[in-house]
Amino acid sequence: MKNITNRRDFVKAGSTLSAGAFLASPHIAKAAEDDKVIKIGLVGIGGRGSGAAAQAMNADPNVALTAIGDLFDDRIKLRSRILKARGRDKYQVTDETTFIGFDAFKKVIDSGIDVVILATPPAFRPQHLEYAVEKGVHCFFEKPVAVDAPGIRKVIELAKKAKEKNLSFMSGFCWRHHYPKQEIFGKILNGAIGEINAMYSTYNGGEVWKKKREAGWSDLEAQSRNWNAHLWLSGDSIVEQAVHCIDMMQWAMGESLPSHAEGSGGRQVYDDVDKYGNIYDHFAIAYQWENGARGYHFSRQQNGTAGSYELELFGKKGFCSAKNRHVIDAVDIAWRYRGEKNDMYQTEHDELFASIRSGKAFNDGERAAHSTMVAILGRMVAYTGQKITYEEALNSQEYLVPSKINWDMTIPVPDPPTPGVSRFV
Repeated sequence: MKNITNRRDFVKAGSTLSAGAFLASPHIAKAAEDDKVIKIGLVGIGGRGSGAAAQAMNADPNVALTAIGDLFDDRIKLRSRILKARGRDKYQVTDETTFIGFDAFKKVIDSGIDVVILATPPAFRPQHLEYAVEKGVHCFFEKPVAVDAPGIRKVIELAKKAKEKNLSFMSGFCWRHHYPKQEIFGKILNGAIGEINAMYSTYNGGEVWKKKREAGWSDLEAQSRNWNAHLWLSGDSIVEQAVHCIDMMQWAMGESLPSHAEGSGGRQVYDDVDKYGNIYDHFAIAYQWENGARGYHFSRQQNGTAGSYELELFGKKGFCSAKNRHVIDAVDIAWRYRGEKNDMYQTEHDELFASIRSGKAFNDGERAAHSTMVAILGRMVAYTGQKITYEEALNSQEYLVPSKINWDMTIPVPDPPTPGVSRFV
């Protein structure tokens, strides 16, 4: 696939996507001459969904959270109390606008909302986005945007449809809204360290929450309540979690897509299928771009290990720590970010609602889909042990999500993939 854009063109023409450049301030929404109440619906009231809903209620003085949907009633009861306390008069959800089950997303979207927050397990993201765009509803959707290539292709198509309808279509790649990141990546894309030769990306930490199966749970409930442990629901940790670092590699490369990847991964500590499902607990991936640049990504979920969450860039003119220290050490520049800090989670919603008020729709859907696909490519090469091109990965016919889902269906947990045995589809 050809580069989406080169670096300098990206800075000049694409900065609205990376930094919301048409917004001089995250407070522009408050100055908009528009008294219309923007009604918000939340689909998926887990920790991230609850946080996003609270930030949405705080992003504009004239908004209201009016509908909530989730698979499970107990999660709504637990977290809605917290949201009500945080939102106060902006929390306007009633029993009639609280929905449970697999069709809850349709009921939320059909309830008369203007913008929907989609924060369910990523397996359902393409389906939920499709319904929202069809109904003309603005979307905020958490990363990753899908778990397989067919889902990615669907989201790319939907991003284009949203653009045609002038719908805001914002992903949850929150670092794109972080002021230090916006400034340092702007300098990188303007050539501060020269052409990039290599990137070192890490997302190394302990295991995230896991839940063992309880008596009385069906296969579907057990897997849905422990969704991040199951490939078909989460896309595996490199896609569900470490994709943030991979997205920043894409940012540094001006959205140019890698030509191919090779890598490895496996399970060293995830030894209980009921608890850990069928995902890997570590990955090591080498991406290569057409210009010869390489990106080395390492991630793990292993308790008791050294943590690292970083992106280091090595260019022809110097070095950059783009994730943590925000420093550049190059031939022409020695620089450290000393500007304003911000809550990137709040800023992304400030910018989303400002775009809705202004009628200038924010849409980073295609970019978010490609970043997710680069992470999926990493998973594919680790699972198979093969070298795979980006084009091959994007055109994969492997469907991870069942076409029909019901509570009583039998969903056996597949064995974890075996490199050299598992095949690319």
